[in-house]
Amino acid sequence: MNEIKKLSEKFLEVLQHEGVVSIVSWGVETHVANTWNSYLVVTEDERILIPAYGFRKTEQNVNVNSIVKLTLGSKDVLGYKDYPGTGFLIDGTARYVSAGEEYDFMKQKFSFLTRVLEITVDTAKQML
Repeated sequence: MNEIKKLSEKFLEVLQHEGVVSIVSWGVETHVANTWNSYLVVTEDERILIPAYGFRKTEQNVNVNSIVKLTLGSKDVLGYKDYPGTGFLIDGTARYVSAGEEYDFMKQKFSFLTRVLEITVDTAKQML
């Protein structure tokens, strides 16, 4: 059975170039946190793992409302009609992971993390 991919090759290409990732959450209060493209790890089943050191307000929001939005992009990846740069809007569901195989993998890769923010992708829309 062929599984429909939500994260395109263009999305994965963007992750190969540095850029800012914004994570929007709301629950207790609306909050925006930021990280870097190079910190995102995509699993085989297309979840996005993000090392979390701070992100305390995001975690408080996720505990009330697990729906999040992410934006990210790079000016170094051609977009539609060869536009110089592209970006994505991700809608998904978040949870925090503080133990287990994926936590251990991420801790080895990013020693500073205290938890892993896991995003299950619902939609990924290329914006440019």
